[in-house]
Order: sequence, then structure tokens, then C-alpha cells
Amino acid sequence: MFEAKRTSEPSSENVSAPEKRLTAKNCSKRGGCFVFVAATARTLQFAAVEKTLPWSWYADPEILRREGARIFARSWQYVGHAGEVAEEGSFFAAVAGQIPVVVTRARDGELRAFVNVCRHRGHVVASGSGERETLQCPYHAWTYGLDGTLRAAPRSEREPGFEPGELSLQAIAVDTWGPFVFVNPEAGAAPLAEALGDVPSRLAEIIEVDALEFRFRTEFELDANWKIACENFLECYHCAVAHPGFTAAVDVSPDSYRLEAHGLASSQVGPLRPNGDSFLTAGEVPRSQFHFLWPNFGINVFPGQPNLSCGPMLPLGPERTTRFLDYFFAPDTDQDWVDELLAFDEQIGREDTALVEGVQRGLRAGALADGRLLTESEQLVAHFQQLCAAALAG
Repeated sequence: MFEAKRTSEPSSENVSAPEKRLTAKNCSKRGGCFVFVAATARTLQFAAVEKTLPWSWYADPEILRREGARIFARSWQYVGHAGEVAEEGSFFAAVAGQIPVVVTRARDGELRAFVNVCRHRGHVVASGSGERETLQCPYHAWTYGLDGTLRAAPRSEREPGFEPGELSLQAIAVDTWGPFVFVNPEAGAAPLAEALGDVPSRLAEIIEVDALEFRFRTEFELDANWKIACENFLECYHCAVAHPGFTAAVDVSPDSYRLEAHGLASSQVGPLRPNGDSFLTAGEVPRSQFHFLWPNFGINVFPGQPNLSCGPMLPLGPERTTRFLDYFFAPDTDQDWVDELLAFDEQIGREDTALVEGVQRGLRAGALADGRLLTESEQLVAHFQQLCAAALAG
């Protein structure tokens, strides 16, 4: 929920001092550090904490480099909607964290994903989306089939020992949940279902995800670290102060607004205020749900007519983030209601943009080392920060 523009469619010997504090074996004092308790993704548990991550982690290029290698290169990430590759011969290009990827559906009907980098000199191969038989690198015209195989490389027939079969695009894991397409660059990636956890079943309580259709996408950029954007999504402690329109419709009081971390995911549920006159009361979805999938994917469902918007927070640099939101609705959703929801969401976005960019300016000053969380209102922020700390620890 940020200001949007609508569009058409580390080793231990190299860790920094703060990281050594986070990974110290005997670090167990409450509030003094992050303690990674559990051993597997299915049984993740974390100690209660009060301190934030070191604020230097939100502006340090070296931290971002480690996040690329240890978080984004090892996680399932949303890259687009299944409608973009519904037909044989279709493809779309995207970014998974910091890695350019291309998702294809070849003539054999199989859904595939690849690192979108030419095996010749490293240029990005594909851009945009569409239907075609091959993908051609714009640098030297190396040409790949939608199955990833190298089909043509000019002058390669003159090159001794040139083996096209050894130069296919690098395949990565791809899977779908409903209309959503996810990829994972990690070799031998665990199934997508493990990353999704209980989120599909929780959403099924209020909405039929498989019945939703993609309607449009919004895109925007933020002058803030990607983690700040995620953390803003992960709490509604700020809502009563910053989002008067939202809180007029949804009850965000501590006794009503529920937050829960479960495995690699987390969820927030907010009921409609009784006797409210918001447009959000006009429909069959009885309450809001906001879900987060590690490492950077947010899902929004507002009360009212069947709706869902979702998208990742993608780092452009230590202090710059891009995000897109894909909006899905039931086929018969009234367009006037859709327009009203978009205006409502964009207002929340403008409010959130000011907040996260203000946080980045404060952290950039470097005057303080860290902050203090409220463990009963910002527990999902703590959960996210501990996942980050655990990932960077190894």
C-alpha cells in the first residue's frame, strides 16, 4: 500500500560487527539480540525480542549484496500472474529479488522459468511479455527456444568445440498457486507449498482465489530500503495515526485486529467497524486480510466485493525500492466499486510512501544504532527481522 502509478496491464570471517552480535552463539538476553530458535522452515520459532535490526543494515551496500545471495537467491518469489503465460508460445520477463528471470510456456505446454541472462556475455535476453517462438538476445543475436535451449549463435559454426547443448538458459524452479506465478533460483528448492504455509487456507475462509481474474497492475518506486517497505506492511500500529480513511472502516484496535506469524509467513486480520457506512461494507467479503510471504511478498484483501491485490518489494539499491501491485477481482465485480477501491488504496499508498521515506531519512542520518519494538503490536516486524538475521547468518 504505497503511492502508485496505474499501468495497463556472509562467511563468519567477513561479517560486520553488527552481524557478529546477531549470530553470537551465547546471545540470549531478552531484547539484546535476535535469537534463531528452530532448525527447519516447517517449525520456525523465534525468541521474543524488543530491539530492531541495526539501522546500518538499511543503507549498507554490502548488506544488500548479502541479502541478494542469501535471501533472494534462495527463496520463492512472486513474479506475475498466470494469465501472462496461459497460451503455448507465451512468455514474460520479471525480476526475482535482484535476479532477472523469464517465465515461458513452450509448445509442449510446460511452464518453465530461467535466469534471463545470455550465456554468451551476460546481457538480459528477454523484456516485456508476449507470444513468440524464440527469445533473442539483443547484443549478439544468440537465440533461445522457450524451452531454454540455444537455437542459434551467429558464427558459432566457426568455433572449435562450441557445444550449443551446454549453453541453454539456466533453468530455475517455477510453480503456481491459483493465478499467481512464483520462481525460486535456488537449486533443489523446497516445494512452494512450504513457503505458502497456511496462507491459502486462511484466504479460503473469505475468498475463492481460483475464481479471481487479473484486472490491472500499478507500479511505483520508493526512496527507502526494501526492508522498511516490508516492515511498514507488517504492522498496523501506525494505522490509527496515518490512515484515517482505513481506520474509519476497519477496526484496528489491539483487541480486534489480529496478528500471527506462522512459519515463513504472517497474517493480519481486521474486522469491519459495526454500523459503518464505508463502500467496503457493500459485498460478501466480511473482513480484511493481509498476508506476507517471506521474503518480500504482500497480499491485500479488503472487505466488500471479491478482491485481492499483491506484489513484491524489490530492491533497486540500498535506499531505493520498486514495487508493483497486481489487482484481481471476481469476473462480475462492479467497475464503480473497483474504481472506488483503487482510489481508497492509492490514498493509503500516498500515506505509506511518506512514512517509509521518512524512516529512511532518519536511519540515513546514522545518529542512532537501533530502535525499540513493541512486542505486542510489532511482533510481525520482529518475525521478519529475525528471518533476515537468520538468513544473513548463514
